[in-house]
Amino acid sequence: MANQNQNEGSNRGFASMDEDKQREIASKGGRASHESGNAHEFSSEEAAEAGSKGGKVAHERGTAHEFTSEEAAEAGSKGGKAAHEKGTAHEFNSEEAAEAGGKGGQSSGGGNRR
Repeated sequence: MANQNQNEGSNRGFASMDEDKQREIASKGGRASHESGNAHEFSSEEAAEAGSKGGKVAHERGTAHEFTSEEAAEAGSKGGKAAHEKGTAHEFNSEEAAEAGGKGGQSSGGGNRR
């Protein structure tokens, strides 16, 4: 009897199921663990570390999304607004602001953006 997965020894068990069935069962388990209060809640540090690892792997594999400058600007703007709303945004002093402004002007070709 031919099997759809690489598990050639047996057609029993979770590993022998097709991906959609595995995903359905795993999803039910995740929902149940959250409902019962047993699910792991990631701290912001753990989430950042996991995201960083995932991004590195995606870039190594060549499957990472390459942002356009417009997408990057939109994402940065959303992040800045959220940080200000939460009160976690960095407040620049005048020296830092001048330095950042100078660097921004250099990288954008002297401010001739259109």
